[in-house]
Amino acid sequence: MDRTRRLRQTAVMRSMVRENHVRTEELIYPLFVMEGENIVQPVESMPGICQYSVDRMNEELDRVKALQIPAILIFGIPEHKDEVGSGAYDEHGIVQTAIRRIKKDYPDLLVIADVCLCEYTSHGHCGLIRDGIILNDETLPLLAQTAVSYARAGADIIAPSDMMDKRVGAIRQALDAAGFTYTPIMAYSAKFASGYYGPFRDAAHSAPGFGDRKTYQMDPANGREAMREVEEDIAEGADLIIAKPAMAYMDIITEIRRNYNIPIVAYNVSGEYSMVKAAAANGWIDEKKIVMENLIGMKRAGADMIITYHALDVAEWIQKGEV
Repeated sequence: MDRTRRLRQTAVMRSMVRENHVRTEELIYPLFVMEGENIVQPVESMPGICQYSVDRMNEELDRVKALQIPAILIFGIPEHKDEVGSGAYDEHGIVQTAIRRIKKDYPDLLVIADVCLCEYTSHGHCGLIRDGIILNDETLPLLAQTAVSYARAGADIIAPSDMMDKRVGAIRQALDAAGFTYTPIMAYSAKFASGYYGPFRDAAHSAPGFGDRKTYQMDPANGREAMREVEEDIAEGADLIIAKPAMAYMDIITEIRRNYNIPIVAYNVSGEYSMVKAAAANGWIDEKKIVMENLIGMKRAGADMIITYHALDVAEWIQKGEV
């Protein structure tokens, strides 16, 4: 008689037959750096997350190192913005400055640089604008210039999140021409126009000044279209694929896994993080159990790595043997 409960009788037995695991070496921690000095600014809508000036970011990076988290995803917050997002590709911009400092102080830490114009444009959109239209092809050279600038500063991986068509190919060509042939591209390929991004826009000061991003980020209703995006980005030279958000889009992660032999990164985004934090603060849920259940769901769906604002907590729980 087949009794599946036989393998659930003890904690040791359940551990031995466990199919999926969340490991510290699979975690990527987002970091917000901003211009200025002596700044540690809490993000009100993301409890536990702060914006750091370059002179104070080591306080957080020391925790990352101590918990053996291997990688960070860096976002920059400039003091000044303009119509063409020039701070993104300024060789002395906030991200470039932060990367150089990080690679000096933490040479073994993998630095992933998010490439987008939204934090740097006065209108808050991810591309150039003419007559209220977000321009695609005209934006590509600026994204490519930004990517090369980040690589030159020392970024280990380039992560374009703008969702302009053909940007992976433009960035790959520019990186190769600049001598960064072996710098990988982690493409935000399946990135949806989601309501889960609200707290991030508080943290990165990147809310659009008008309209929305539905003409370039994907319709949440479309799964097959996501496979088109992934296929195109792989053909253009993507080395890793990001699916974003993660929790409401685990079917997308699974479809990518079924169809493509490429490393998949699930982005456990700000709204997903903040909902858990808010419910836990009210005593409605067990935070540790919910966080781990969410992350193991992403792994079960097919993710190889997870970008998550919970990374420090999760790494500490793992280190202490609490999960």
